[in-house]
Amino acid sequence: MMPGMRASVCLLAALLGTACAGAAPHEPTPLPAAPPGPGVSLELARARAAALRDISYDLELDLTGRDSARGTVAIALERAAGAGDLVLDFRGQALHAVAVNGRGIARPAWDSQHIILPAALLTAGRNRLQLAFTARIAAAGAAIIAVDELRRGGDAAPERSRPEAARPDLPAPADGARYLYTLLVPSDAQLLFPVFDQPDLKARFRWTITVPGAWRVLANGALAARDTVAGGSVRWTFHRTPPISTYLAAFAAGPWHAFGTPEVERAGPRAADVAGETRLLVRRSRAAEADADTLLALNRAALRWLEQYFGVDYPFDKLDVLLAPAFPFGGMEHVGGIFYNESNFIFREPPTLTRRLGRANTVYHEVAHQWFGDLVTMRWFDDLWLKEGFATFMAARVQAQLTPDPNAWKTFYLRNKPAAYAVDVTSGTTAVWQELPNLDLAKSHYGAIVYNKAPSILRQLEYLVGEEPFRRGVQQFLRQHAYGNATWQDLLAAIGASAGQDLARFGEQYILRAGAPIVETELATGDDGRITSLVLRQRPAVTLPGDRGGWWPGRVRVRLGYPDAADVVLDVPFTGVSTEVAAAVGRPAPAYVFPNDGDYGYGIFLPDARSAAWLLANAATLSDDLARALAWGALWDLVREQRLAPARFAAAAIVAFERERDEQISGLLLGRATTALERYLPPGAARSGLAERLEAVLLERTGAAALPYDLRKAALDALLGSARSPAGVAALQDFLDGRRAFDGKPLPQPSRWAAVTRLLALGEPGSLARLTAEQQRDSTAEAPRSAFAAGAAIPSAAGKAAYFARYFEDSQLNEEWVTASLAGFNHELQDQLSLPWLRPALERAVWLRDHRRIFFLPRWLDAFIGGHSSPAALQVVDDFLAAHPDLPADVRRKVLQPRDELARAVQIRAANGG
Repeated sequence: MMPGMRASVCLLAALLGTACAGAAPHEPTPLPAAPPGPGVSLELARARAAALRDISYDLELDLTGRDSARGTVAIALERAAGAGDLVLDFRGQALHAVAVNGRGIARPAWDSQHIILPAALLTAGRNRLQLAFTARIAAAGAAIIAVDELRRGGDAAPERSRPEAARPDLPAPADGARYLYTLLVPSDAQLLFPVFDQPDLKARFRWTITVPGAWRVLANGALAARDTVAGGSVRWTFHRTPPISTYLAAFAAGPWHAFGTPEVERAGPRAADVAGETRLLVRRSRAAEADADTLLALNRAALRWLEQYFGVDYPFDKLDVLLAPAFPFGGMEHVGGIFYNESNFIFREPPTLTRRLGRANTVYHEVAHQWFGDLVTMRWFDDLWLKEGFATFMAARVQAQLTPDPNAWKTFYLRNKPAAYAVDVTSGTTAVWQELPNLDLAKSHYGAIVYNKAPSILRQLEYLVGEEPFRRGVQQFLRQHAYGNATWQDLLAAIGASAGQDLARFGEQYILRAGAPIVETELATGDDGRITSLVLRQRPAVTLPGDRGGWWPGRVRVRLGYPDAADVVLDVPFTGVSTEVAAAVGRPAPAYVFPNDGDYGYGIFLPDARSAAWLLANAATLSDDLARALAWGALWDLVREQRLAPARFAAAAIVAFERERDEQISGLLLGRATTALERYLPPGAARSGLAERLEAVLLERTGAAALPYDLRKAALDALLGSARSPAGVAALQDFLDGRRAFDGKPLPQPSRWAAVTRLLALGEPGSLARLTAEQQRDSTAEAPRSAFAAGAAIPSAAGKAAYFARYFEDSQLNEEWVTASLAGFNHELQDQLSLPWLRPALERAVWLRDHRRIFFLPRWLDAFIGGHSSPAALQVVDDFLAAHPDLPADVRRKVLQPRDELARAVQIRAANGG
């Protein structure tokens, strides 16, 4: 027995009140005849859910080690009579000791996936399990993520964006500290400790964590006690939580700087004023940059408003928030302790409206999860949308109330609909409810269908039943399933009962059916200039195997637009594949018809030819910002359907961009014009002329004093990412060398890195020297990540090879660093350099699904496939799919999504002379 293992066994023996001997005290336990397979199967989960209840975990962890954490867990549970052997999930580093109801097991049956405890040691009723284990600490591939700062020096001061940056109580940057945090979603609790790792076996958690003396610890429960132990370490003990799902358990530890109410030990778990006592934890090296007052205010305001909307008090004992470095998601809704992405939440230069709204929406989303996801949790991850879709929808509701300007539903449209439609028209799309035979596959369920389509259909559902019946149904759902689990049928039943409507067809077509409808507008007018017929005709956007068919129910507003008279808006419920808008017949022919006014419907709504022509010429003149965004969206859909030439769209979009004063719509126009030019148009005079014109507009807007900062900064960001002409390249060099200022100041550090990255991608002379100089100039904690991401854009075959190798061979390389570098590696200017790596990237897809976190694989595939627009790249992807007929279905779908987008680009480019 190794000394470390013996120590753990002795610790467990002490807990049991028995002696610690060199040999195990009990007989070996044979492995059952049919151990469970890998992961947590639906069959195993259902059997455990039927047999177990009233579970609690008392976890003790020692985080003073470098590469691993030793721990013990005491599990109490109620077990049904005749339930058979007990299966726990554990994929941790080592299992040292196991005891069941006070009886130790010499050689527990553990296959590195599951621990099987024999029924003979268990009783009907209350049981107590005690286990000693070791969990790995690492930058990637571990339940406990480690972020080790590089100690940095130099004369350059970090970029400061707040007056309080000069406060003497805030530490200097990049001090070489270590920070740890957990991320267990969807099924990595078992990577940390022995557990029943499924969402419907909720449990009460109590954390006791020992750390170095100068560290702080955040956990799900409120702080109960702090005690100094041997060697100067400190043991932090937290109150037990209400019942929560295992993927929501979390802690963070390190020398964090804390803002807000000072941490105090509480006799009882519940804070007197949860919102008022919310704290913010930030790395010491970045505390001076954190806009702490704003972040605390956002979280507190969201919590208070959601309490009112849901009619349910905040359901947990406290709420702290943490800015996690190298965090691979935007945020994670751990009970009592939300983790946010540090890079997204700390602005190293004055942010644009889009960035501010993005940060606020992330806060609203994660706080909404404390009710939808944490208080009421989906029974199984096939209903993942139930929490993610609702949190996104509620984020828009919160924005509409707390920050109504700009239009929250314009933001909702721009952030959700294009992303949802882009996936839902591919052969790789899925239904909102996705069958899940094993929890190991849950990572594949994350994506645009869950995050963007689901909230979009909730918007349609609310409009269909009415805002108040919808809200009453939601409140009933939360009350009925509090601290428990539910399904999509439970939600629709509650809303349907509140509204007095049968929502079965809605569920069948929007939740169980994959794909989106395309809704064609068919307008006919008579010689007298009046409407004789207006029909909305549905068809599936993509033909999928096993499609259930039928028509999508719902309700939309149809706008008849009259430039010289008041518009007419008609409320139209869908009645079948073809819906006749009878109320339009006999009215004067409009200049345009918009069939989804207000964006309540879910589907790709295509205007008729007459309306399309008017919108192309006049969309920029529409006064309503949501209507203007929707009009440009409809025109873009026509480009993608090959009914509008990309050059015509780009030309109109550039003209509109010059006069547009809404930052969000400016971004929409800019992004789509760029896509039309870079992906949909072949190289040639037409593309070059439009690109040069757009670049000139960007350059002019960066220095246009009459424009607000947000518009000038958005233009600067676009220029830094797209400059190609001699004038544009010279401007980037002038910015870096201080010969050109932005907003009257030198270029801020994040923008400097963007300029260096662009010059590297272009292969400009001296760009490698600029990369080296920038690494020396930037002394902040973000500098190593920024340099790594920039270096991926170096146009070198050897460089691409080195990066690709490091992606898989460097165990200390954080996942977030990898994803930050993928755009540079797959830069559109370097498609010939990155093309040889496309097939190897695809060959790694299954491994990445199994060994990286939930968003990694789609980001990887989107970068490697989406970085191309050539038939050669499409052939590589198709050859890969043909060579792997046994590719797991979930991975095949993830490949097909960007593959179909690539095929669309190839087809459009071919139709336009490419």
